[in-house]
Amino acid sequence: MSDIDYPQGLLVAGVDEVGRGPLVGDVVTAAVILDPNYPIPGLNDSKKLSEKKREQLAGLIRERALAWAIGRCSPAEIDELNILQATLLAMSRAVASLPVTPGFVFIDGNRCPALAMPARAVVKGDSRVAEISAASILAKVARDREMLLLDRQYPQYGFARHKGYPTKEHMTALAQHGALPEHRRSFKPVAQVLVDPDVT
Repeated sequence: MSDIDYPQGLLVAGVDEVGRGPLVGDVVTAAVILDPNYPIPGLNDSKKLSEKKREQLAGLIRERALAWAIGRCSPAEIDELNILQATLLAMSRAVASLPVTPGFVFIDGNRCPALAMPARAVVKGDSRVAEISAASILAKVARDREMLLLDRQYPQYGFARHKGYPTKEHMTALAQHGALPEHRRSFKPVAQVLVDPDVT
């Protein structure tokens, strides 16, 4: 799968995030250290997989990986820090939560968070590095489940369908029902509704 040179003799973790674009909920990250003795076929960028396939692979990753962890930043932290800094903080939290400490970390994207070990950012890493693919799957499954729980609490917003992204359905619900505590107040569409509830 990988065209990336791996550091020799080090345990490698991959890190990815889900939920930078939505207007609601946490930004969720995952860190995964795969076991070379138990490969997981079918790993890919979570966005390229069906929901059923993601759920299936997530179970295998949790079962077979040497270590995995989830990190997150809340809407309040996103509003305070900005989405980029909150994402980097959530990534460092995921790595710090790993029960096994990696010697090296691959990060999806073009920036590395502050970590205690060497790291490298890999653009499109979720389809180039197996560890990042695994992390993207765990993060996506975790965040989607949270959106389903939020949907049960607030069915009028349609979170099960749009997962908090600024779709037409979400924008209409935001205008009709207002912002929830879980909405990110620093995001423009939410901020506009808070200032002028009649805005659509």
